[in-house]
Amino acid sequence: MTEEKKALPIKKIVVAVVFVIVGLWLSTVTPSVPVAWVTGFLLLTIYLFAFEVVGVDVAAISIMVLLGLTTLFAPLMGLEQGLVDTQQIFNGFSSNAVMSIIAVMIIGAGLDKTGLMTKVAAFILKVGGKTEGRIIPIISSTVAIISSFMQNVGAAALFLPVVSRISARSGLPMSRLLMPMGFCAILGGTVTMVGSSPLILLNDLILTSNQALPAAQQMDTWGLFSVTPIGLALVATGIIYFVIMGRFVLPKTDAEKGTKGGDAINYFKKIYGLDYDLFEVTVPKDSALVGVNLNDVEHEQRIRVVAVRSGSEDVRVGAGGLSRDTGIAAGSVLGVLAAPKNLLAFTEKYDLELHSELDTFADSLSTAKSGIADIVIPPGSHLIGKSACDLWLRKTYGTALVALHRDGETLREGDNIRNLPFEAGDTLVVHTSWAALARLEKDSNFVVVTTEYPHEEVRPHKVGWAGLFFAIALSMVLFTDLRLSVALLTGAIGMVLSGVLNIDEAYEAVSWKTVFLLASLIPLGLAVETSGTAAWIAQQTLLVVGDMDVWVIQLSIAILATFFTLVMSNVGATVLLVPLAVNIAVSLQANGVDASPAVFALTVAIATSNSFLIPTHQVNALIMGPGGYRVPDFMKAGGIMTILFLVVMMLMMNLVF
Repeated sequence: MTEEKKALPIKKIVVAVVFVIVGLWLSTVTPSVPVAWVTGFLLLTIYLFAFEVVGVDVAAISIMVLLGLTTLFAPLMGLEQGLVDTQQIFNGFSSNAVMSIIAVMIIGAGLDKTGLMTKVAAFILKVGGKTEGRIIPIISSTVAIISSFMQNVGAAALFLPVVSRISARSGLPMSRLLMPMGFCAILGGTVTMVGSSPLILLNDLILTSNQALPAAQQMDTWGLFSVTPIGLALVATGIIYFVIMGRFVLPKTDAEKGTKGGDAINYFKKIYGLDYDLFEVTVPKDSALVGVNLNDVEHEQRIRVVAVRSGSEDVRVGAGGLSRDTGIAAGSVLGVLAAPKNLLAFTEKYDLELHSELDTFADSLSTAKSGIADIVIPPGSHLIGKSACDLWLRKTYGTALVALHRDGETLREGDNIRNLPFEAGDTLVVHTSWAALARLEKDSNFVVVTTEYPHEEVRPHKVGWAGLFFAIALSMVLFTDLRLSVALLTGAIGMVLSGVLNIDEAYEAVSWKTVFLLASLIPLGLAVETSGTAAWIAQQTLLVVGDMDVWVIQLSIAILATFFTLVMSNVGATVLLVPLAVNIAVSLQANGVDASPAVFALTVAIATSNSFLIPTHQVNALIMGPGGYRVPDFMKAGGIMTILFLVVMMLMMNLVF
């Protein structure tokens, strides 16, 4: 391991030297000094991203600052002026793309705060089970369909909390689920002509190009579903790719290991010697447990029942849900906290069906919503002298007493702990929902020792407001010409004003790393476009393939669009390359080659969605932090996806058109 760590800096140095040599060579063949410098900045960005010399956000900010400094050092660099005007260097922070991504993060957090995303996650788990092979297709296809009618970053942000819930409930790391979801959100943008900004823009660019074309070569605009066969094939390819190759190309990040949250239980095992775990059992109709109250069985069997489901919808967890006189009905599902040996004795005695894992209570008893905590009875507490039974502790406070630590000794279930009067200084080890624990923090009768837990307040009563403002934002996106960022911010601020989120929660919902990454790269894209670097790269490519078969030229245009969309906005790449593609097709027609200008233009607009290699696309930047991804993770999975995209796109375009 030490040798690997030593070898890594050496590798970075060697590659850096290679990049410098390539940069120096390119400076001798570029047509102008500005193009040479921008090419150098492109190489530096690729190097910093690929080898993670610093964080990707730090790398992007550094490039932005360096571009700004070119104004100061322009004479020394042989430039007449800076590569990017300093008055425009920070325009990325107010760009349509960045403001849109801020808005969709807030909207997604608002929908999640109402509990709506939890229900969606529960439905997906119910249909798909808990295996990657079934969950990935369901999530990815759903996001792709949504993405085909709204901006793909909006679809991805909407499903980000859903994937988080599914990860917590299924135990699958988010890193195994987010990348397929994100990639399919991008692919979904190719299913209709309103699925991505380049496709929305394409018809306008075609009409503009028509003004310079003779009547016989005028292009027809594309219909809403003209690209649907191609888009569906690309989405299917993405899903199949991850189902088959996911185990090889998807990372399992350290941050995502152990998502079931066993650390808290392990802590209490170590401190109090509690060999407890959560289990789930079903009570058959012929079991002797039917009709028995919890109080009659818990003490005898040394177990604690923390959740009960009696019918399809009657789930009892927390304050007001369970008490010692709760009866057990036939077919009930019980969530049990117990030592494995006691649980085994309990199931054998009453012929219970032990589940292999939490299923019914996977959400309500997940570590995101509940767990084990320790609480101290302070001097002056009104509870001193009263027992857990006197207080109906589980029913009143939503806390199930698991153990009581007093004078250095830990008493457990079966040691009559619920009938012992509390004394000042007693430590209660309880299983509780985090919402109940948050309430106890405000109660002077308790001192909550456990502070590291999810302080999540769900507001189901706000679901109507959340749905209303989401619908308003979506309607504005689909049915008006209003700028995307304004439409989405309308929904976001509506969620704040209606109380779905408070302003602090809205700020917390934004991944500022993502914001700085995207905003800082926009000046680089501007430099690539305004310096003539993009046009020069395009011309050099066409010099190489200009005399080849028409499909080779079309593929070259697709590869150019793919490259440009990695280093500049997809809209910028489309605006730059569509006129070029149309002119190439017209030239080919003049030489008797069957080439459609409209199809060449469409090739550009679709290929700008082929953005999987590095996290410069808004969707990739969005999922990078929550998934714990690194740039090499995108290069590994995205490299293959990039090739598949080009192959499938070319095959489908030639079949359909």
